[in-house]
Amino acid sequence: MSGSSFGSIFRITTWGESHGAALGVVIDGCPAGLALDAGDIQTYLDRRKPGQTRIATPRKEADEVELLSGLFEGRTTGTPISMLVRNTSQRSADYSEIANYYRPGHADYAYDAKYGFRDYRGGGRSSGRETVGRVAAGAVAAKLLSEFGITLTAYTRSIGPVSIDMSKFDREAILRTPTCMPDTDASIRAEAYLADCMKNYDSAGGVIECRISGVPAGLGDPVFEKLDANLAKALMSIGAVKAVEVGDGVEVSSRHGSDNNDAFRMEDGQVTKATNHAGGILGGISDGSDILLRAHIKPTPSIFSPQKTVNRQGEEIEIAIKGRHDPVIVPRAVVVVESMAAVTIADALLMGVGAKLDNLKKIYGR
Repeated sequence: MSGSSFGSIFRITTWGESHGAALGVVIDGCPAGLALDAGDIQTYLDRRKPGQTRIATPRKEADEVELLSGLFEGRTTGTPISMLVRNTSQRSADYSEIANYYRPGHADYAYDAKYGFRDYRGGGRSSGRETVGRVAAGAVAAKLLSEFGITLTAYTRSIGPVSIDMSKFDREAILRTPTCMPDTDASIRAEAYLADCMKNYDSAGGVIECRISGVPAGLGDPVFEKLDANLAKALMSIGAVKAVEVGDGVEVSSRHGSDNNDAFRMEDGQVTKATNHAGGILGGISDGSDILLRAHIKPTPSIFSPQKTVNRQGEEIEIAIKGRHDPVIVPRAVVVVESMAAVTIADALLMGVGAKLDNLKKIYGR
């Protein structure tokens, strides 16, 4: 299987399956000298682990990270950083029934068509649990970015028909509410909506927004390595994401240029913009404004309601999926979106070092 790596210089490779012994990630290209410990990683992993609220799967996993390489005396050594998280709550018997049929909305059929073989226990590499490695890598990337004053804030913008009110934005509420909404009132309404979904043996989708602040102008390239293109690829590589927007996103298609263009102006001797419809990226290159991303998340495909499908013998059947599943993926995916954005920006930061001769002269003292 190819395609388990992402990035050019800050490059991550995830490994493992949802019902295997463990999952993990190897990070290549992290500079030496970054202060890092297991606590930095665990803080991120704790944000995505299951079993914490009634709107998340009841599967209990400690998700305790083990740092295997790349550190010495509390700092990165510049060598590959390898991290492992052991699976401790597999119940593979919950999935034995689905070994012979394809679950609607899952990767089962496409996986079987490609490989002629699949790990049906929770989806194997197609499982959302694969994101454990991404989040561990994202924690390292975010720590690196913090050295340059770059911060990332991801949160739930909407679940089903319930959207947040940005005038009530409370950053602390992202970690406090079970929905990861920065608006407590909206979270209460979203929880009630999800309770109805659960009563009806159904699930919901939603939108995750991520704001990246402090990014300097000049990251990214103007053709195939556009920063927005790489961010879109990073977010679309998350299994549940079906669409990505940058800045004002799809709204720009109905505007005039006079409404959509961001006027430039001078502020404290720096070039800035009066508005930020572009979402911090122009021509594939960061422009110094906040980068604004939105990831649209599909409803959880594993639902208890009867669904029609086919089995491997080509027979049409009706099923009702059993097991432990999230009624909504969105809250636990918030930190995954933030992590993949961090990995992408960290890679772009390192890629940009060689863009100017002056940069190389500063590094090598010439």
